[in-house]
Amino acid sequence: MLSKKLEEALNAQINAELWSAYLYLAMSADFASKGMPGFANWMNIQFQEEQAHALKFLNYVISRGGKPELRPIEKVQTEWASPLEAFKDTLEHEHTVTSLINNLNALAGEEKDYATQSFMKWFIDEQVEEEENDQAIIDALKMIGDNGFGLYQLDKELATRVFVPITPAP
Repeated sequence: MLSKKLEEALNAQINAELWSAYLYLAMSADFASKGMPGFANWMNIQFQEEQAHALKFLNYVISRGGKPELRPIEKVQTEWASPLEAFKDTLEHEHTVTSLINNLNALAGEEKDYATQSFMKWFIDEQVEEEENDQAIIDALKMIGDNGFGLYQLDKELATRVFVPITPAP
C-alpha cells in the first residue's frame, strides 16, 4: 500500500511524463513542418516512450492500491530555431525529469517503501540513457555546424530509430 504522500508524488510524475510526451510531440511536429523527417521521427519515438512511462507509473499506482489522478497538461513550446536549440531544450528537460525521478526514489526511501524504490530503479537507469542520447546528438549537431549535408545525414540516421514498447505493468 502506498502512503498518501508517495501516491501524490507518483500522480505528479504521471502528469510530468504526459507533459514530456506532449513536449516531444510538439518537437516532432515542428521538425516535420520544417522538412526534417528523421528528427521528427526521433521525437515521435520520444513521445511514444513518455506515454509508455506515464502508463507504467499509472499501472504501478493501481497495483499498490492507489488511485491515479490525471491532471491538465500545461502548454508546451511549439517551435525551435534549430535542431541544436531543440536538443539543448530536450537535454535540459531530461535533467529536470532525472531530478524528479531521483526525488521520487528518495521519498520512497524516506517512506520505507522498498517496492517503490525497486520500481524506480528502471526509471533511474532509463534517465541515464536519455541524457546520454541527447548529449550525443548535441555533440553531433555541434560538429556539423552549418553543414547542410551533415544535417541531412544526421536526419537520415535519426529516421532509423524505432519504438520498442516497454512493459507498462510494474
